[in-house]
Amino acid sequence: MITFDCKVNRKNTSSIKYDFHARYGKPEDAMPLWIADMDFQIPKEVSAVLQKAVDHAIYGYTESTEAYFKSLHNWYAQRYNYHTQEEWLIKTPGVTFALGMAIKAFTAPGENILIQTPLYPPIATTIKLNRRNVVDNTLVYNNGGYEIDFADFEEKITSTNVKMFILCSPHNPVGRVWTKEELQEMGRICKKHNVLVVSDEIHCDIVFPGHKHLVFSTVCEDVPSIICTAPSKTFNIAGLQVSNIFIPDANLRDMFMNEVLATGYHQLSTMGLAAGQAAYEHGHIWHKQLMDYLYENAAYVKNFVAANLRQVKVADLQGTYLMWLDFNEFNMPHDKLEDIMANRSKLWPSSGAAFGEAGAGFFRFNIACPKSTLEEAMDRLLKFIK
Repeated sequence: MITFDCKVNRKNTSSIKYDFHARYGKPEDAMPLWIADMDFQIPKEVSAVLQKAVDHAIYGYTESTEAYFKSLHNWYAQRYNYHTQEEWLIKTPGVTFALGMAIKAFTAPGENILIQTPLYPPIATTIKLNRRNVVDNTLVYNNGGYEIDFADFEEKITSTNVKMFILCSPHNPVGRVWTKEELQEMGRICKKHNVLVVSDEIHCDIVFPGHKHLVFSTVCEDVPSIICTAPSKTFNIAGLQVSNIFIPDANLRDMFMNEVLATGYHQLSTMGLAAGQAAYEHGHIWHKQLMDYLYENAAYVKNFVAANLRQVKVADLQGTYLMWLDFNEFNMPHDKLEDIMANRSKLWPSSGAAFGEAGAGFFRFNIACPKSTLEEAMDRLLKFIK
């Protein structure tokens, strides 16, 4: 039995989460619950493969083998009925990198790209830095959950001549797992108006009971799309920089690959390839136990907030290990809330304001940590409220 209760000291490891408080303007004793990596050690089978590579002590240029693709194919076929082909695969060092390549490949400077805020901040940043325009189909916050305004979705596409829609599925930070009907309606509208769908599905394996992740292209087969996946969130190997992008359309795939080649970076690291394959081959039991643990953590936070922090609302968490908490009942400017959170309560969640205007008054809490860490965080939050 794997235990996720063990606290691992991550300080002085060059961890962005633990070692760069000053750089991000936070006090050194603020508890980091922000960036989306886990405080859990990876599956032992993956560690063993990495150790074997270390012992070999040669780190020359490395490429993936047929076994690498087979590990991906089996994982997605068995879990999502998504049957990939090897020629569809393009590997990148990260999903956000892949989004940048798609933006450059399929849109021109000055053209418009649709997103749904509040949204993971680097997506909007990548669009803007590539001199494209962000068009926002803001998600509708309703009774602790989020919905899509489909009328606004289509109106924004037609009125601004949107060329690409970047879908976040499951959605970060609001935790929605989109239903078949929602995905199909978004797909119908995009096909009608010739909008390419780029689906960021990096959190697809972190979905809670009662909900089911659907790969966009499996329910919208006739809609041109690019599916962006990675083992990084699932197995806590983001630092090894390996992502897998599936593009069935040969023309789109060539256009995308040309942008990747233009960067001069088209071969992943030895360790990333080894870890990714090992995780998909041997990580099933670890992943199941991880999900059980995360489910209990989510229930603990939800119950604690409901019992002790009546002014705070928790958005319905269907997927990801990122809880979206609403502090708007305090009727306080967001920067003031953030200052009190960091400097008085000594908590460092992600600031909702970074996710767009719709995130003001919210904070994103990473629950992928030992329960004892969450208990301490909730105690600090209670003191913040008092």
